Amino acid sequence: MSHPPAGTATPDEPLLAALDIGGTKIAGGLVDTRGTLLHRLQVPTPATGDRHQLMAAVTRVLDDLAGRPEWGRVRALGIGSAGPVDIAEGTVSPVNLPGWRGFPLRAEAAAHPAVGDLPVVLGGDGVAMTAAEHWRGAARPYRNALCLVVSTGVGAGLVLDGRLHTGTTGNAGHLGHISVDFEGRPCPCGSRGCLEGLASGTAIARTATESGWRPGPDGDTTATGVARAAESGDPLALAAFDRAARALAAGIAATATLVELDVAVIGGGVANAGDVLFAPLARHLSSYAALPFTRHLTLAPAHLGTDAGLIGAAALARPSLPISI
Repeated sequence: MSHPPAGTATPDEPLLAALDIGGTKIAGGLVDTRGTLLHRLQVPTPATGDRHQLMAAVTRVLDDLAGRPEWGRVRALGIGSAGPVDIAEGTVSPVNLPGWRGFPLRAEAAAHPAVGDLPVVLGGDGVAMTAAEHWRGAARPYRNALCLVVSTGVGAGLVLDGRLHTGTTGNAGHLGHISVDFEGRPCPCGSRGCLEGLASGTAIARTATESGWRPGPDGDTTATGVARAAESGDPLALAAFDRAARALAAGIAATATLVELDVAVIGGGVANAGDVLFAPLARHLSSYAALPFTRHLTLAPAHLGTDAGLIGAAALARPSLPISI
């Protein structure tokens, strides 16, 4: 269990507890009402474990947070989880955690002795990232935003008219499973030609490999390896990123046409490729976002990096604080 240095807060300031649950790690943190992450820890996710083993890892994180001297100032708990989620039912069914199917995560977390009567708010990880970037990050100046996490998959969330738009089940804005190629590959979700299957890090690596690209001496066949090759001018690697950028542009432009956006914020590991991704994305977006009311759309890299999940989980719980902030 890792314990990075804690931040500082005033002694009587109310705090928010946060959980960020993904396929490789379960992170916990304490966040103040200005969105500053004061304490962070994480444990590995027992991804192949059963429902009890997975919840035991969550309990370890909550135990650690509850042992902090600041815990007495916690007023709510926010949870951002890999999805799908159902915020109406309080359940999660992460695709990459087969031990949890319809798992009552909100109720299980609320049953922790230290949580007690605290409000517990659940959301998907893409929505949590969106809440974080709108609270403290790149989407903060805008009233209408689409925030994407482009990584192993593609997650997303929406801010409309200055408010987080979750939808009934918490999955609104799930751009990764909008079809951008109606004759495309079947997707595990049951549809075909989904954006995730064209633009995720997994898809970029597959596109490059299928086109004949081969990694360098380090043998890295992931999207990170493809990005390094693209930075060096490898035409096959550049073509793989161009294809992903074109798919992202189509999805972003379609969303902007539907709900009128001011900004699209791109985060996740694939965004670390920088201009290798953003240059073709801007070029293709200028073609797909052709209507006058979509042309002003701004592209921006996410600001909060790996802290976005915890800050976002706290942001989900922030409206439930029984105080005025």
